[in-house]
Amino acid sequence: MNRVYIKTYGCQMNERDSDAVAAMLRGKGYSLVDNEFDADVVLLNTCSVRDQAEQKAIGKAGHLAKRKRKDPNFILGIMGCMAQNRGDELVDKLPDLDLVVGTQKFHRVPEHLDSMIATLQGQGPRPDTIVDLAEELDSQNTIKSHVDDKLQVTAFVSIMQGCNMKCSYCIVPKTRGAERARPMDEIVKEIKELAAKGTREVTLLGQIVNQYGIREFPFVDKKSPFVQLLEKVHEIEGIERIRFTSPHPVGFKDDLIECYGRLPKLCEYLHFPMQSGSDRILKAMRRPYSIEKFRSIIKKMRAVRPDMYISTDVIVGFPGETEEDFELTRKHFEEIGFDMAYLFKYSVRPDTTAEPLGDPVTKEQKEERNQILLEILGKRSLERNQALVGTVEEVLFEGPAKKGENMFLGRTRGNRVVLVKASPRLVGQFAPVKFERATASTLFGELVLEGVEAQSA
Repeated sequence: MNRVYIKTYGCQMNERDSDAVAAMLRGKGYSLVDNEFDADVVLLNTCSVRDQAEQKAIGKAGHLAKRKRKDPNFILGIMGCMAQNRGDELVDKLPDLDLVVGTQKFHRVPEHLDSMIATLQGQGPRPDTIVDLAEELDSQNTIKSHVDDKLQVTAFVSIMQGCNMKCSYCIVPKTRGAERARPMDEIVKEIKELAAKGTREVTLLGQIVNQYGIREFPFVDKKSPFVQLLEKVHEIEGIERIRFTSPHPVGFKDDLIECYGRLPKLCEYLHFPMQSGSDRILKAMRRPYSIEKFRSIIKKMRAVRPDMYISTDVIVGFPGETEEDFELTRKHFEEIGFDMAYLFKYSVRPDTTAEPLGDPVTKEQKEERNQILLEILGKRSLERNQALVGTVEEVLFEGPAKKGENMFLGRTRGNRVVLVKASPRLVGQFAPVKFERATASTLFGELVLEGVEAQSA
């Protein structure tokens, strides 16, 4: 009963949490499998940012519960943000659940499974559902393990947990708790260990990543704790690329902007959530910046790195968003020229300050606005990629592509996806690639490095 499958919904932080749980389970003798059908235990790591994400996970859990009724020894658990948000309500809705684990209790999953399996193998009654949602001091320090049975070319590293912002639409402060930073030396140690095993690129993760340690650690030479951490990571031998996500315009100061000019390993890519182009809507969202402030930061960034790639988040259909408000969003979205974006149709979340406002913007209006932004984005992204055709850039190869014989996937420093016909020995390596054609989402090219064969020998 030791085969476990973990399915992850949602953001990169959820992916990191799942990876840590997998590593901890391996350390306890569990085997991780690639699909639910080979598993004795299925854990769903869930997202609550939008109702649709919760409904997908609930639907999946309901489907798996049918298997459980046929196989009483099958174990089904829900972890993460939806578990934290809904808690005992999930057990009422899905009585076949064995395990409900919140966002500060991921490290308890192995012991909960050990206990449950021991009881099932005994002669006693089936144990009740374990619900573990309480806050736990220093829980941010437990997300540090990585699965080490295969090369991790790129790795997510959690540097903090929680969020102190009070955006009116957002459920994250409820599901993740208050901001809690990990010690800088522990983060550096984790990344050094990754580098020693072959990791070449790290992405530092936090709900408001540039607020890292702002209350725990002092400024040094007018540098924020986050900038100090970037400098320490930059010194680690073997790590060649650094990224981070997601920052907030609040706290995005000149000391961080200047890093893009003086830290060569810091990639010229930034995910920078705008949410709306209307100051009125930003205020209603409780986003404490104006659109002009937002744009001024981007202007400074591009002054330091003219070749900067910028992605963003935008919510359409926030309660009260008029055609005039959306026109401002469209205008700024187009003028800024984002290279990628996550576009969301507003979804009411429970226990947020926007919940009483309801959901007055119709589905049709949201869809129309979403499509307008998608068209702008597709055009911009295609133009940016097509401008690279005929040029050569260094690509870090991450692994085989999902489709195509001998096709391998890599990324540029600007986070553009690249597909190349190559040899498996390129995985984990950097190589110059000449781009031959482009779509809005992908660059296709050929290796140009002397001495590296395009085909395996």
